[in-house]
Amino acid sequence: MTEMHFLTLAGNELTAVPASIRQATALTSLDLDRNRLTSLPAWIGELAQLMDLSLYHNQLITLPASLWQLRALRRLNLSANRLRALPAGLGNLTHLQMLDLGHNALTAVPAEIGNLRHLTFLYLSNNHLHELPASFANLTELIYLNLTDNHFVTLPATIGALTQLIEVRLYRNQLTALPPTLGELTKLKELHLMENKLTTLPTTIGDLRQLRKLILQDNQLTTLPESIGSLTNLTDLDLRNNRVAKLPATIGNLQQLRYLDLRNNGLVELPAAIAALPHLEKLDLRWNKLAIQPAQLHPLVDRGCTVYV
Repeated sequence: MTEMHFLTLAGNELTAVPASIRQATALTSLDLDRNRLTSLPAWIGELAQLMDLSLYHNQLITLPASLWQLRALRRLNLSANRLRALPAGLGNLTHLQMLDLGHNALTAVPAEIGNLRHLTFLYLSNNHLHELPASFANLTELIYLNLTDNHFVTLPATIGALTQLIEVRLYRNQLTALPPTLGELTKLKELHLMENKLTTLPTTIGDLRQLRKLILQDNQLTTLPESIGSLTNLTDLDLRNNRVAKLPATIGNLQQLRYLDLRNNGLVELPAAIAALPHLEKLDLRWNKLAIQPAQLHPLVDRGCTVYV
């Protein structure tokens, strides 16, 4: 086994890691997904060549200290286990590029996560997190961040330091506001914020000029900033189930918009500029307070846009 490089033992209902793997010192990839592991052997740290370790969907509650000595790791998947805490040793894995800690029971993230400066993908979804350590600002190579299904009420202003982010998922938290520094994420293409408690958006959201998708359904928004018209690359805007009574005229600047969902708001009128959106394919206005079908919708319907009123 000493020359084995890849080993997959996924879905075998294992309750222990086979001791024979200890001899596979050349192993670079180990897949133990979908088993029944409740612990890992201390000798796991002897597999010094491991670059990819996947333990998705087991029953792990604790992890051996030796795990944090696998300094060659590039990808570590610990999602869908029963972890409640992580030690400072996590910060030893300084070559990690992908870390998945989703679907556990974590209440905090150790400050040492800031040592993982080469992370590009970070999943922390479906935990019990309510804050991020200040060191989070060090993760400046992140391009994907998933914090969904947690208990965040606010985000630190330092999130603006993560300027390589392309996609951020924050839905199903308890966010009441977003920091103005969000506008510094100028490479962002997708921002998912549904099912929070947002009442306003920072005017700096207009600085996200590369944004393609802005998902805001199921919040408590009453207005949109005029600056939203600066999102000229936006293709998808979902505002369903909010409290928006009036749209800014600048929405007519969203020339790349394809899908606009305004269901179940408080709209009584629409800006005339909506009729000038050349690429709009679907406009959903159901469950608003529009007395009659506005005349400005006729050009959209005539050129094939699906309009629901």
